[in-house]
Amino acid sequence: MRTMVVGIDGSPASYAALEWAADDAARRGLVVRIVHVRGPWTTEHPLTAASDHQTLTERCEAMLQQAATRAQQQRPGLEVTTAVVVGAVAERLKHEGHSADTVVLGGLGRVSGRVLGSVGRALTGRLSCPLVIVHEPARQLYGEVVAGFDGSADAEAALEYALEQAQARGARLRVLYGLQPPVQAPHPVGYGPIPDGIHGEEIEQRLTPWRQKCPEVEVTVSVVAGNPVTVLARASRQADLVVVGSRGLGGFASAVLGSVSRGILRRAHCPVAVIRRPGRTS
Repeated sequence: MRTMVVGIDGSPASYAALEWAADDAARRGLVVRIVHVRGPWTTEHPLTAASDHQTLTERCEAMLQQAATRAQQQRPGLEVTTAVVVGAVAERLKHEGHSADTVVLGGLGRVSGRVLGSVGRALTGRLSCPLVIVHEPARQLYGEVVAGFDGSADAEAALEYALEQAQARGARLRVLYGLQPPVQAPHPVGYGPIPDGIHGEEIEQRLTPWRQKCPEVEVTVSVVAGNPVTVLARASRQADLVVVGSRGLGGFASAVLGSVSRGILRRAHCPVAVIRRPGRTS
């Protein structure tokens, strides 16, 4: 069985991630693995312990059991496992991602712009599986998944994931392509020059195989002029999920890395999935 890993630290944000993971796992037939990462130098009897007789291990296990119960009450019949692992949070979650279908983390809200401290930023683009960041529980469902697209290999992988999500949700898929103004300054190291852009007709042609693969999913294309973060943030207001690649040619996908990534994760009004193409080594 494929596994969806959820990082839990007891915060409301991590429980929002758990809620998202439980729903998605139930839709796609996955097992939820709830993981709490414990620091290697923490003591068994911290000063903040609930009582003199409760060890840190017992507190962690109780938190995980509570989380498992919560997920199973939300989705009866959902298969859930739990684990306490020891080490640096980002590295341990990266290791968990090697065998996972998805890793899900909670964000600390759009205002603060932080995602479980630095963990979300540290993992962005480094996981071999999709990384989903959830800010808060969904208050409304819109029946739409948004995929940022720039024609790159990572954006193609993001498109495949977005299509899978739309199919599982019975939602439509909106493919967004951003036309940015010409850039005069030297391009960032590792990306190459920003392309002139591709036309809506070409995007439609590249979507043909995906439409044939999932004909039941309604797919629309929007070519929009503007900053990728602004365009995606606007689209996220009426979306259930925004999906982007972790590296691209200069449109949405490459924007996920560097300072723009924090803008997308901070300003999105729905969960954000960051996808790295299979086999990429850097």
